[in-house]
Amino acid sequence: MRRLLPVALTGLLAVTACQSGGDTGADDARDLNTMESLPLHAYLPDPEAGGAKAVGRAQWILTGQCMLRLGFTSFTAFDVRSVESTYPVRQGTLTGGGRAGDDTPYGVDDPGPAATYGYHKRPGQESAAQPLEWSDDQYPALTGRFRSGDSRRAHGHPIPEGGCMGEASRKIYGAGPGPAEIGGVRLTGPYTVAMKLWADARTQARKDPAWKQADRAWADCMKEQGLHYPDPDRASADLAWFRTDKPSAKERKTAAADARCKLGTGYIKAVHAVETRAQKAAIDKNKKALEDRQAAHERAVATARKVIAEAS
Repeated sequence: MRRLLPVALTGLLAVTACQSGGDTGADDARDLNTMESLPLHAYLPDPEAGGAKAVGRAQWILTGQCMLRLGFTSFTAFDVRSVESTYPVRQGTLTGGGRAGDDTPYGVDDPGPAATYGYHKRPGQESAAQPLEWSDDQYPALTGRFRSGDSRRAHGHPIPEGGCMGEASRKIYGAGPGPAEIGGVRLTGPYTVAMKLWADARTQARKDPAWKQADRAWADCMKEQGLHYPDPDRASADLAWFRTDKPSAKERKTAAADARCKLGTGYIKAVHAVETRAQKAAIDKNKKALEDRQAAHERAVATARKVIAEAS
């Protein structure tokens, strides 16, 4: 159904595997290795934009009011500024810190930093949203996520569906779309339509012969350096990298080779073209649903600003 990569590029992948190629095309490849370069990104709100920040602030305001209603008296003096740009985790949860993880769609793409930091986060890569620990009684009330032994009530009051944060989101966004399962994780919220389409498009794109050929060219390049992985995702997700806070020599070697092979084989350009086609097809089939969620976000921003004004 999708057209394959042009014959010239297909041949290029075969004959240039493992050739560094200097820096020619490297900047272009890195420009493509961003979430913003993919079509569905237009349907996800910018977390740094004023509207998204207003929604986040309003959600915490309403969450605090809900927690107070549930009997958490410490929320009488709740300072929203103390939790803005955070997300809740249960006390004692390991959050990863500087461990392995690259939030670019195709992983490491610069051999220099990769040789220093491996697959670990580099300085400046930290997300604006940071985890914040909450106690065992507060966390279920906040999130509506329960584990064995957790009560569905707080101080005698029933915890709303999705916890106080879920209730706050519904007040701002309305009912919203149903939950979606992405990578085995059940997600709810106003952006699940775009996120689910993104995940499904990636799954479909990876089945495309052009993507598989890019993986093979990359893997052949890695083999020449004594490294055996079928694709870049397997390399970056090697469990060995998650066992230490600092990258090992092997991790740094692997990451640097990974980046060189991506650039030398034209990997990023090849798979980006396939994924772009898959996302555009998803947008064409689901345009009304996506536009409805964009309109819902605009309404939510207006509602959020009213919440903030009333709380001021």
